[in-house]
Amino acid sequence: MAGRRGKDAVEPTAYQRALGLLVRREHSRKELGRKLRAKGVAAEEMDVALDKLSRQDFQNDERFAEALARTRSSSGYGPMRIRAELGTHGLPREAIDAALEACARDWLASARDIIIRRYGNKDLSDQAVRRKAVDFLLRRGFDQKSAFAAVRTGHGGDDFDG
Repeated sequence: MAGRRGKDAVEPTAYQRALGLLVRREHSRKELGRKLRAKGVAAEEMDVALDKLSRQDFQNDERFAEALARTRSSSGYGPMRIRAELGTHGLPREAIDAALEACARDWLASARDIIIRRYGNKDLSDQAVRRKAVDFLLRRGFDQKSAFAAVRTGHGGDDFDG
């Protein structure tokens, strides 16, 4: 088959494998390590490769965190969800805080935009619809205050007591 490695093909090194992954998109160090381990790369070889990539600035957890935060916030996710996802990558709190700060996002305005797009033609004076809208925002990672405020202002400013 064309494109398949022959029997005599040399297996790529851990460095080459990791670099190949980084060419496609940013990865956290933890994520790269997990993928390399899944390919059967020895821990020592993996650490050497990841250290080299880090020194060369091909792999950078701070840059990864900012890229992921930017992507998720543009996709309509809130800060709590983004923070939790970044935490799964083994990033320090400072890197997570910096990534969310770099988003420079007005989270309340984002929540309002989501409500307008998703519930624009629905009657938000109906308590059941408002509850669903708030629940939707909470699942997307917005805090309660922002979720209630977004639904309230999405309806034209009426008070929503929950």
